[in-house]
Amino acid sequence: MNSIEWWTMFPFCLMLLCIAILPLCAPHWWDSNVHKLQISLLWSLPTAVYLIMVGMGDLLAHQMLFDYIPFIVLLLALYVVTGGIHVSGDLPARPHVTTAFLAVGYVLASIMGTTGAAMLLIRPLINTIRERDFKTHTILFFIAAVANCGGLLTPLGDPPLFMLYLRGAEFTWFLQLFPAWLFTGVVLLAIYFCVDLFFYRRERQTVIDADEDNVEPLRIHGKINLLYLLLIVLAVAFLNENYIPSMDSEGPLALRFLREYVLIGVIYLSLSTTRHIVRKRNHYSWHPLNEVTVLFFGIFVTMIPTLLFLNAHATELGLRSATQFFFATGTLSSVLDNTPTALAFHTVAMGLADLSPLVAGVPEHLLKAIATAAVFFGAMTYIGNGPNLMVKAIAEEHRIKMPSFFSYIFKFSLVVLLPIYIVVQWLFF
Repeated sequence: MNSIEWWTMFPFCLMLLCIAILPLCAPHWWDSNVHKLQISLLWSLPTAVYLIMVGMGDLLAHQMLFDYIPFIVLLLALYVVTGGIHVSGDLPARPHVTTAFLAVGYVLASIMGTTGAAMLLIRPLINTIRERDFKTHTILFFIAAVANCGGLLTPLGDPPLFMLYLRGAEFTWFLQLFPAWLFTGVVLLAIYFCVDLFFYRRERQTVIDADEDNVEPLRIHGKINLLYLLLIVLAVAFLNENYIPSMDSEGPLALRFLREYVLIGVIYLSLSTTRHIVRKRNHYSWHPLNEVTVLFFGIFVTMIPTLLFLNAHATELGLRSATQFFFATGTLSSVLDNTPTALAFHTVAMGLADLSPLVAGVPEHLLKAIATAAVFFGAMTYIGNGPNLMVKAIAEEHRIKMPSFFSYIFKFSLVVLLPIYIVVQWLFF
């Protein structure tokens, strides 16, 4: 580990900077997944060659086989199954109704993932508020609650949590984060209710009448996928070395992928049994998943030298307390993808393993801070978590005016979210 030089972190940093900057500077160019693949290969291939040349080819193979493949297969399963569930309807857009909408999404985010919950509910929510003049605040709170903070309780909720699960944190361990999850959800929803009530009272009477006249009950289409979603939860929870010891690193290679075999079977069932019209109504396409696949290929390869360097020099970084890890993880998760950020600080915490008790190889109180910050702070900017930009794009398709990148930060996340996160740190870490 000590042989890893600091300059080997450059490809990883440049990869993340491309992901953060190019969508803002060259949005049309960046829309092409071919261009994303080019960026991914640009930084990952030299890193892979370097690792092989210095005798770390086995480490590279392990990273891609046992981290990258399970990560992509789980995302694929969640994407396919949730894409086969369509919610239609138009409820009256009263404050208690829209708040209940966000509350349901907050809970679902930990069950079907932040991306799944956000894509499932964003269109029926927009359909509900379409008659109202004041809509933007609802989308902003939806990004915070459903596309980010709600996904804290299970490894299914958000990609960084699944990666920590693969590092050794048990499925049920994340339930220990329930107090922070509950507090944040209650505060977010309470603030949203007050804000929405304020704007609702300023709506024109003709708007309210039109909203009340266009009511359609909610209907769920593709219900068979709810069963498949349950199968995904059970597979992730129970198909691991804690319940099947032979799935550990000493067991047969084929058996170590038992969970992935089951998830692939679920994907096949969902694609085979869901009517095409359901996915069509969801505007289902493979583009978002292809984007994740090619970008995270580059991330997983280029992060290897960075993780090794951080582990070797963890004590020199000056991070010791849960508070330091909370805000350090959160700051980077706001401007970079939260998955590699969580893994980077997990690796730093592994260098402090003299502290106890340990979970996933790191002090438990530090892991709690890392996991919570990675999920929560993903809402601080549009680029902090994948669903953020997707929700923004869908809202703009429906002619809802969304704030610019910096307006979102200064008018929403710094004003509403950061104070909540500071209180969360003070209460729980």
